[in-house]
Amino acid sequence: MKKLLILPFVLLLMTAVDSQAQIFNTSLTLTVRDDLGNTIEGATVQLFETEADYLAETNMVIDGVTDKKGVVKFKKLEAKSFYVIARKDDLDNSGGGEQIGQLEEGKFNKATVIIQ
Repeated sequence: MKKLLILPFVLLLMTAVDSQAQIFNTSLTLTVRDDLGNTIEGATVQLFETEADYLAETNMVIDGVTDKKGVVKFKKLEAKSFYVIARKDDLDNSGGGEQIGQLEEGKFNKATVIIQ
């Protein structure tokens, strides 16, 4: 009798896990900092799918501007790796931190970019 009660519970749990992945979109919260670790307000951030698009600065996937805490949020992204350009005045992230690792699907992903 106990085995019969466990099976429906396991099936219900499996359904809940599958539906959770469908409920949450893949998102990225990106923090922009300077080389001293201070957050940068008003930095423009652009995401690109390919290195060629990144280098040519064409076919941008999405862009945004950091808030007063140096944070910009991107929602409904594909679970993949992106190239990023972050700029504020004469500061940018060229020479390091140019690619965001593979995003986890259905998760709130986080990354930090240093501009100098």
